[in-house]
Amino acid sequence: MRTIEKLLVANRAEIAARIVRTARSMGIATVAVHSDADADLPYVRLADEAVRLPGASPTETYLDVERVVEAARRSGADAVHPGYGFLAERAGFARACAEAGLCFVGPSPEVIEAMGSKVAARSLMADAGVPVLAGETVHAGQDLDKAADRVGFPLLVKAVFGGGGRGMRVVRAPDQLAEAVASAGREAAAAFGDGAVFLERYVEHPRHVEVQVVGDTHGHVVHLFERDCSVQRRFQKVIEEAPAPGLDDAVRRRLGEAAVTAARAIAYVGAGTVEFVVDREDRFFFLEVNTRLQVEHPVTELVTGLDLVEVQLRVAMGEALPPVVTDAAVHGHAVEARLYAEDAAAGFVPTSGVIDRLAVAPGPGLRVDAGYEAGSAVTTHYDAMLGKVVAWAPTRDEAIHRLTRALRGAELHGPPTNRDLLVAVLEHAEFRAGRADTGFLDRHPPDQLVAPVAGGTRRLHALAGALARQADRRGRAAVQGTVPSGWRNVRSGLAHEVLADREGALIVGYALLPDGLVAEVGGEAVAGTRLEQAEPSLVVLVTDGVARRFRVQLVDERVHVDSPLGASSFRAVARFPLPGVAEDHGSLHAPLPGTIRSVLVAPGDAVRAGDPLVVLEAMKMEHEVRAPHEGVVRAVMVAEADQVEEGAVLVVLEEVEGG
Repeated sequence: MRTIEKLLVANRAEIAARIVRTARSMGIATVAVHSDADADLPYVRLADEAVRLPGASPTETYLDVERVVEAARRSGADAVHPGYGFLAERAGFARACAEAGLCFVGPSPEVIEAMGSKVAARSLMADAGVPVLAGETVHAGQDLDKAADRVGFPLLVKAVFGGGGRGMRVVRAPDQLAEAVASAGREAAAAFGDGAVFLERYVEHPRHVEVQVVGDTHGHVVHLFERDCSVQRRFQKVIEEAPAPGLDDAVRRRLGEAAVTAARAIAYVGAGTVEFVVDREDRFFFLEVNTRLQVEHPVTELVTGLDLVEVQLRVAMGEALPPVVTDAAVHGHAVEARLYAEDAAAGFVPTSGVIDRLAVAPGPGLRVDAGYEAGSAVTTHYDAMLGKVVAWAPTRDEAIHRLTRALRGAELHGPPTNRDLLVAVLEHAEFRAGRADTGFLDRHPPDQLVAPVAGGTRRLHALAGALARQADRRGRAAVQGTVPSGWRNVRSGLAHEVLADREGALIVGYALLPDGLVAEVGGEAVAGTRLEQAEPSLVVLVTDGVARRFRVQLVDERVHVDSPLGASSFRAVARFPLPGVAEDHGSLHAPLPGTIRSVLVAPGDAVRAGDPLVVLEAMKMEHEVRAPHEGVVRAVMVAEADQVEEGAVLVVLEEVEGG
C-alpha cells in the first residue's frame, strides 16, 4: 500500500479540472501543468500548484514526456494522472513515471503497450475467446488485393496505434484501397508518430457499445455496465448514454462477461473500457481496449453513483475494490452531450475565439464538466471540446428531456458551437426511439438536421439587441441618461443600428413614440410589438399578447441575445446615421464598408417600398439596400465595383407625395 500525497495532472481543460476536484475531496494536493496558451484556463487556478510548459503546440508541451516528468519532480508530486488523450495511452510515459519513482494512475506499461497496438489487442482477445472481426495487418510490399479479399468488403483501414477517429478510412471497392491505405498511413504518422495500418471488416452502421471495467492489484475485475456511443461524426463520439437502450438482457449480460474476460486476459488494473460494435442481429465484436478514463465516464458515474477518478486513485494506492464497486447496480438513465466549438454545418470545422459567456442553468439531475469560462480563449492548438453537459433521470425519456432543455437554455456566447446540432439529435424520432447507430449523422447531416433560425426570430433578436445597445448608451450618457430608450418627443425618422450575423446585415430602425414602439428590421415593419422594458442586459417585448424576455450580453461590438425563441449573435457594424443638413433629403446610406456589386436603378426610376436598389458586398456576404418607401430615384451616387465607406450616400430617393 502506498499513499498519494501530491498528484500531478498531465492534461488540460475539462478533464484536468475534473481530476483536481476529486483529488482535493480526497485530501490530495494537486499540480497542474499548462502551455502558454492555457495559462488562464480555470483548471490552472483550481490546482494547488501549477508548472508552465513553455510553448503552445501539443508536441512541445503536453506530449513532451521529459518536460512533464520534470514538472512532477520540481513540484514534489509523487503521482501522475494522465487523464485522457495526450500521454494517457503512451506506454513510454507510464514507464518514465515508474523510473522517476512516480505512481502512474493507470495500468502497467506492458498492458498499455499490448492494447496500444490494435493488431496485438485483436490477437489477444481472439485467443481469450472474445469475438473479433476479420482482419489483416498491412506489410510493405504486401498484395493488398489478396489481403482485402480475405477480410471482405466493405472494410476499414485503421491505424495500428492511436485513436480519436484519425487514421481511419472506409473502403467499399478494390479501386479505393491503395489510396485509403496511403492516406490513412500518412494521417496516422502525423497524429501518432507511426503510420502502421491494418484492414478490418467494416460493419455497416452498427451500434457502438462499450463496457466500463475496473480491476485492482488483488486480482479483482468487474464491469460497471455499458454505454452506447453510437452518435458519432468522423468516428468521434458526440452523444453517449448509459445504459445502452434497446439491448436484449441476454446480449447485455454477454457484453459484460466478454469485457471482463478481455480485462482478465491482460490482468487489467485501474479503470478502462472495452469497446464493441453491435450489428443489427445483436452480434457483437471486439474493437479495442482504452487503457484510460473515457470522455464519457460521467454517464456511468451518474447511473452507478460512483466516482471513477476516486476508484482510479484508490486502486493506484493498492486498495482492493470495495463492495460499493463490486456490487454496483444501475439506477436510472444518463445522457451526455459533448459541446464543441465548431461549425457543424460546414463539416464540423473547429472554431476559435474568446468566450464571452458559457453558462448552463443548474437543475436537478444536471452536471456540467467544462474546461472554459467567460474570458477564456479557445485556440486552434487543441481539441475543440468546450465541455460536457450530462443529465440523469429515472427514465431515458426524462433524461433526454432534461438535457435538451439545458442545452436550449444555455448561454453560449463566443465561437460558434454545435449546440443546435446536439438539440436536433436529441429531439430526433430515431434517437428518441433508441435506434441511432454510427451512421446517424451520415443519414441526417447537420445542414439537413438543423433548421435555420426563423426570419421572425432573427428580426426580433436584432431588435432586442439594438434596443439594449440604445439603453446602454443612454445609461452612460452624461446628460438625460434617464430618458427611455429610443424616445422621441417629436415624430421624426427612426434611429438605426446595423447588426450583422452569419446570414448578413440587418438594418434595425426604431423609435419610442407617445403611442408606442415603431420598429422595422431588414426593411420589414415589426407589427403588433410593444416594448415593455429596455435595459442593457434585458429587453422585454410583447408580441401578439405574448411577453418574452430577451437576455442580452453586450461585449464591445458583440451583441448576444437569448430568448425562449432561441439564440442569436450579432456584431454591431455601425449606427445608421440620420441624414445630416448637408445631405439631400432621402439619401440612403451604406450600412457597412464594402464593394458595390450591382446598381439596380437609375435616375428617374419609380420604385416601391422594399424594392432592391443597390447590392453591397461586405464580410464575404451580399447585402441589399432596399427602398424604405415608394418614390422616384433622384440620384445614384455609386457605380459597380466602387469601394464605399460605412455611411456613404448610395442613392437619393424622392418620396412620392401621398405615398
